[in-house]
Amino acid sequence: MNTGNGITLGINGLGRIGKLSLWHHAGRKYFDTIVINIGRDVGKSFQDIIHYIERDSTYGRLDSFLYGHQAEPVISDVDEAAGSLDVNGVKVKILRDNRNPKDIAWAKHDAKIVVDTTGQFLDPSLEASAPKGSIRGHIEAGAQKVIASAPFKLKEGVKIPEDTVTTVMGINDGDYDPLRHNIISNASCTTTCLSHMIKPLLDYFGIERILSASMATVHAATGSQQVLDRLPKTNAMDLRKNRSILNNIILTTTGAAKALQLVIPEMATVGFIAESVRIPTSTGSLIILVMNFQEELNKKPIRREMVNSIYENAVKANTNGYLMYTDKQNVSSDIIGTPRAAAVIEGHETHSRTGAININLEHVRGIDKNILDMIKNQVTSIQVTQTVIYGWYDNEMASYVNMLGDRTVSIAEAMH
Repeated sequence: MNTGNGITLGINGLGRIGKLSLWHHAGRKYFDTIVINIGRDVGKSFQDIIHYIERDSTYGRLDSFLYGHQAEPVISDVDEAAGSLDVNGVKVKILRDNRNPKDIAWAKHDAKIVVDTTGQFLDPSLEASAPKGSIRGHIEAGAQKVIASAPFKLKEGVKIPEDTVTTVMGINDGDYDPLRHNIISNASCTTTCLSHMIKPLLDYFGIERILSASMATVHAATGSQQVLDRLPKTNAMDLRKNRSILNNIILTTTGAAKALQLVIPEMATVGFIAESVRIPTSTGSLIILVMNFQEELNKKPIRREMVNSIYENAVKANTNGYLMYTDKQNVSSDIIGTPRAAAVIEGHETHSRTGAININLEHVRGIDKNILDMIKNQVTSIQVTQTVIYGWYDNEMASYVNMLGDRTVSIAEAMH
């Protein structure tokens, strides 16, 4: 049943996130009309677009994804001349004329909310008239709210505009102010998972006990990878991006550590390293989170059982379902498409080790030399526990696209 009160949703781009967002909203049926901008012709006819929409190499057929193996086709009322179709009872209009956001006919089709899934327009400091396009162009073209399906990318030293915000559902989605914010970043799939892994630990231990942290994401391939080796472009810095993803593990970078500070500001005070490797799978990724905690005297030591219980209690306390905990032994394909969660904690693999770290007080900032001279033994030790936590996430549908869908609906509800 549609509850969007007549608000039309716009989706710019029909790549991985764009198509799966259509699938999500076709199943959810919150919006009764969706306008999708492709900005170019596809194949030889309108039927080729439909062929692309209803089939997916990772998730199968749309009808089966929504209703199981006995499902009937869910696409009907195809009008090639009008560029329209019906997807599971949701009216869908396809636009193919313009790729620059400011030229897209959002106003004509009354699309109040636009989700930009292209990954091409991520600098909200650019004016709508920027030669190569800008995310602000959607506002000029008639949208009231724009959601980017990726983190913002600003040039060094450029201040983030006041009408923008970065949020992760279940973490800081309340930071969105409908009276102030018109351009919203839904962060990334990795930041979404990472923030849900860190928040329960931060809430339990407090920021003062976290000495340092690091993460590595073992990430499925994305559209930025090459199928076969390709000659690098002029001035290319990372030559590995041009190597085949079919038979390589590829080291790459991630902005998750920087984006994490936008959704959990306290983490800005913690030394945090984030790394990423891409592997030859279509979806299903894993974060390996390493946290170093200072033990406290006369308090229960941090052990894997404690860490797992923190996550189990966090799952019980939060009914949104964004965090899940399991003691089962999973592999990446087990979390593709379901469950609908930002992070799935693999409790079976949580582990911890405690050791002593010697600290020479002479090298500690802030201690007056006169006080140091009064201390006979200037080398002391503290107990530090390192914990390792594994968190699964479907970097496409189950985790990220579902969180993006919830963000979109919550913004629409605030417009009523």
